[in-house]
Amino acid sequence: MVIANLAQLRDRIAGALYGLAVGDALGSITEGMNPSDIAAKYGMITGFQSGEQMASDDTEFTIFYIELLRKYGLGITAETIADRWLEDIYHPSEIYKGAGFSEAMTLRNLKRGIRPPFSGQHVHSWSDGLAMCATPFGCIFAGQPEKAARIASVFGSVSHSGEGLYGGQAVGAAVSVAVAGADLNTINNTALAHVPEDSWVHYSISAAVEIGKSSPNVQAAVASLYEKLVCDYYYWSDLAPEAVGLAFGLLTAAGGDFRKAVLGAVNLGRDADTIAAITGAISGAKIGMKFLPPELLPNVETIPGRCIRAMAGKKISDAVEVLGDLAEKEMSAHGN
Repeated sequence: MVIANLAQLRDRIAGALYGLAVGDALGSITEGMNPSDIAAKYGMITGFQSGEQMASDDTEFTIFYIELLRKYGLGITAETIADRWLEDIYHPSEIYKGAGFSEAMTLRNLKRGIRPPFSGQHVHSWSDGLAMCATPFGCIFAGQPEKAARIASVFGSVSHSGEGLYGGQAVGAAVSVAVAGADLNTINNTALAHVPEDSWVHYSISAAVEIGKSSPNVQAAVASLYEKLVCDYYYWSDLAPEAVGLAFGLLTAAGGDFRKAVLGAVNLGRDADTIAAITGAISGAKIGMKFLPPELLPNVETIPGRCIRAMAGKKISDAVEVLGDLAEKEMSAHGN
């Protein structure tokens, strides 16, 4: 894919990052819930319920990985990433209160001297913790999904394996073609092309896309996706195959419409902040920052640092500039 307009690419990178943060913040209040409980408590959610809703671990890990790419470049190794986990995320004076079990188990392994890729081979390695923060890889390698998926695997090998890696690869590849101007069918097919055909992630994305195509609207898709793809017999909601599949199903049902896709995720529940972050990132990358609903943008610019204290006070606008510079440099190096 050839990108002719660098200004448009930067606008789409901004759309991806702000879209991710908006989805993360909007979904924070319905995480772990189901559609009927959400409807009973909130009715149909159409926007922020309070000014207290802010970006959480999905956004903070995204910004953390952008900071590592800024500091170490695209040749960064899993060993360096692991060292930064110990330096910037682990605090010996307190209990880790960050993201999910996959991150806690990764830190446990790293503290015991277990290095990548073995640090990511634990009983929660299939979580969506990589998928939630794989957007920067697609932004840098615009129109180069193979490279986006590959660097997602480098970062992911520290904390995930198997289905957890595949979820991150799918999201990174999808964002890569979205910021390059691909249509929704190409985005979906690219995600599928960068995970093994016999994987659970591949099955979930395929099934969810078909549900999205056959649903008359997003509300109907939410009900059908929940009934057919949600593993509600499993207590924890952060399975990468489930969350990533649901995100692509909602994107398809919404026709790529940012508001419909993100709010569909929020009203679906389960790992709502991550599902909404993924839908927000991909649809935001597709349409660009200038088309994001302005009323959904408050409260996401500054990172609170609740999960990764080293990220407190970081700005999404600064991260957009970092990714834009890296993407432009990558394009220049390859003659695009």
